[in-house]
Amino acid sequence: MVVTVENLEKHYGKLHALGGVSLRVEPGTLFGLLGQNGAGKTTLIKILLGLVAPTAGSATLLGAPVGTVAVRREVGYLPEDHRLPEYHTGPSLLHFYGALQGMPRRERLVRIPYLLELLGLKGREKLRVRGYSKGMKQRLGLAQALMHKPRVLFLDEPTDGVDPVGRRQIRELLLEEQRNGVTVFVNSHLLGEVEQLCDRVAILKKGLLVLQGTVAELTRSKGSWLVAFEQSPPEGTAWQGMRLEACDRPGLTRLHLEPNENQAIDTFLEQASSRAMRLRHLERERGTLEDLYLELADRGGAAQ
Repeated sequence: MVVTVENLEKHYGKLHALGGVSLRVEPGTLFGLLGQNGAGKTTLIKILLGLVAPTAGSATLLGAPVGTVAVRREVGYLPEDHRLPEYHTGPSLLHFYGALQGMPRRERLVRIPYLLELLGLKGREKLRVRGYSKGMKQRLGLAQALMHKPRVLFLDEPTDGVDPVGRRQIRELLLEEQRNGVTVFVNSHLLGEVEQLCDRVAILKKGLLVLQGTVAELTRSKGSWLVAFEQSPPEGTAWQGMRLEACDRPGLTRLHLEPNENQAIDTFLEQASSRAMRLRHLERERGTLEDLYLELADRGGAAQ
């Protein structure tokens, strides 16, 4: 396991930032950590990075206790509110961070142009960081996290302030890093992006882990379909074992089925055909991480 957390607690006086969190992250996983502000996400990441000591429980990173110096050399980190020295240019900043990581100068001279081009910063080598836009600073921050070819990446809001084209480039970059065996730990409020990117997701609420699993498991199909007919169903039409209701997508109707979904959809199609109603759209409705996230945010208790 890359990350192992067992009954982790962190108390700040009477405030319990983490109240007994346990999770595991396997090698090569794109792992998403979600939760409202104050849920304990940043505290958990800081403990895994060895920046904060836990009150109770244990955590390991790459098989060693968190904070082990040799392990820190294998980690890349992009904090949410990073502050890059603005008197640097992009290349000089990456030289600085690379030197801190112990990278030989010859290796830095090869790695820096590669990262600048990869992250869309080529052609701005002479521009000082103070002249960068927020999105450019975010790209440069990601470049410093990748500079020393880490085995594990911790990224806090990695696409904050980046335009849609840049967000897509960063997603493709992270997927490529995953294919190369890098484990990526992402904290983001862009739930649609997490859903596209991550293999597994964990949701924290008030210091507790309320839900975790694969994205496919957490967004599994609902017991409903979206349908559209060539003509509207006659008013008062009775449907055996199902009901139709208005949908927020223009031209579509939501169809709710009985638990035996396969049998129910066959029955629906037979009934529609017997009424000479021509079906033009049939789509299984799935949940989203946003639906799940909002449901848990509104719910009083924790869900396991």
